[in-house]
Amino acid sequence: MADTGAGQVELGFLEAAPAWRLRSEQFPSKLYAPLPGRADAFHRSLFLFCCRTPPCCVGLRVFRNQLPRRNDFYSYEPPSEDPPPEAEESLSLQLKSGAHLCRVCGCLGPKMCSRCHQAHYCSKEHQALDWRLGHKQACARADNLDNTVPDHSFLFPEFEIVIETEDEIMPEVVEKEDESEIIESMGEAPEEKLDSMAKHESREDRVFQKFKTKISFEPEQILRYGRGVTPIWISGENIPQEKDIPDCPCGAKRILEFQVMPQLLNYLKADRLGRSVDWGVLAVFTCAESCGLGTGYTEEFVWKQDILDTA
Repeated sequence: MADTGAGQVELGFLEAAPAWRLRSEQFPSKLYAPLPGRADAFHRSLFLFCCRTPPCCVGLRVFRNQLPRRNDFYSYEPPSEDPPPEAEESLSLQLKSGAHLCRVCGCLGPKMCSRCHQAHYCSKEHQALDWRLGHKQACARADNLDNTVPDHSFLFPEFEIVIETEDEIMPEVVEKEDESEIIESMGEAPEEKLDSMAKHESREDRVFQKFKTKISFEPEQILRYGRGVTPIWISGENIPQEKDIPDCPCGAKRILEFQVMPQLLNYLKADRLGRSVDWGVLAVFTCAESCGLGTGYTEEFVWKQDILDTA
């Protein structure tokens, strides 16, 4: 995903990806957003984390990482878009480098199965859960372990995000379309009825109607990317003011980089465990200067707006 121009928005849509891409070392389980013209941000990624079952002590958190083109983690040349010849025959689910991760939750997995020495876990509890739900059988066959996909309902399903540039729609055209729809739906309404309806129209109604109109042209969008653009809010309540967005530790202001749309919840199957994570809009604000990090990560800021927040 490239950096957008002034006012330009790119839309993200989910698409099923072949297993070899999802499980590849090169597959970015992140939002890839390099900054053109910035040698130190040739590889620039944003990671958004959330818990499936709130309330959670961690909640929503977003991190940024950026690297020059020549670094110790990625090859200088981009990976091939074509599947490897052996993709259908031997699909490796284990990363060849980096820290070991828990098979159940994906967190750091310092513990290891003492029998096969291949399965890693964050805790004894998750090791016991994995043992009951399939590892007991797979552990006996070390050659099959790497191809066994665990599913413990902890992690969200995986997809690939494909990007399309939002078509330019003049605001006055949208307003005229909205007005004609309203007039057509009301027909020959008496003048006093129109006055009454106008008085009862709230700011909440106007904001939500604007949101629906904006996404109606691409209702399946799960993400809107536009560095420095104004987000579209789903509710008139709980809209952040400038003072609500903390500055970056480097001293620079934070600006909107992307927003996650409610449509994503339909793909994540977030209600599989009962109480579900939920949102109207998730707006992610990042350092306007995209300050240098070396090889580390810095935490950015995410604002959660519900469909109607009266708090």
